[in-house]
Amino acid sequence: MNKSLLVVLLLGLNVASFAADEQSQTSKAALRAQAAADVLDEIQGAPDKGIPQEVLGSAECVAVVPSLLKGGFIVGGRFGRGLASCRTPKGWSAPAFFAVKGGSVGFQIGGQAVDLVMLIMNNDGMQHLLSSRFSLGADASVAAGPVGRHAEGNTDWKMRAQVLTYSRARGIFAGVSLEGAVINQDKESTRDFYGRMVPFKTSLKGEVDPPAAATTFLTALAKWAQAASK
Repeated sequence: MNKSLLVVLLLGLNVASFAADEQSQTSKAALRAQAAADVLDEIQGAPDKGIPQEVLGSAECVAVVPSLLKGGFIVGGRFGRGLASCRTPKGWSAPAFFAVKGGSVGFQIGGQAVDLVMLIMNNDGMQHLLSSRFSLGADASVAAGPVGRHAEGNTDWKMRAQVLTYSRARGIFAGVSLEGAVINQDKESTRDFYGRMVPFKTSLKGEVDPPAAATTFLTALAKWAQAASK
């Protein structure tokens, strides 16, 4: 075979392989956004077992980590990856991707997958989130969130926590503390999703348009947040 033709064929194979890898990685981030939408729909669609309307309606930002802790849990171990969106004058922002590491949820999970939801409740908490790296409990106060359709008679969440956290495992949805967990930007997923590096502040402040793959997550978030504010 002509050497020039061989070089062209090899280059073509490399480009095709690279494109396939990029598509696969992008699909992982897109699937995570879809899974986060499913988590919100399932949790808020459960009668009297979701996040109280008053709480969700007051949240400045919402973060979801779907299928957390697959393959076993050890205190101090890695949790997983998720995405967050914040309120902006134009609606909910394009998602920012992050990783959660460390911390303790206070019980052993074994091989059970866990869904995690975090609500950033005020401007101070949002500023920590915008920094793209912070520690729950050290930088931002964190507490287990109340559960139920309404949070009547329970005002602690209004006064003492910048971040409220929830987990769902084995069909049980409950508030859970994530004291000591560290959150930082997931740069790999960010590049995969947007095709370039997008800073936390740029996406969470609404300074970048969300890709089409974010539509399902943002639609679910807008639906439940609007229902909560009524």
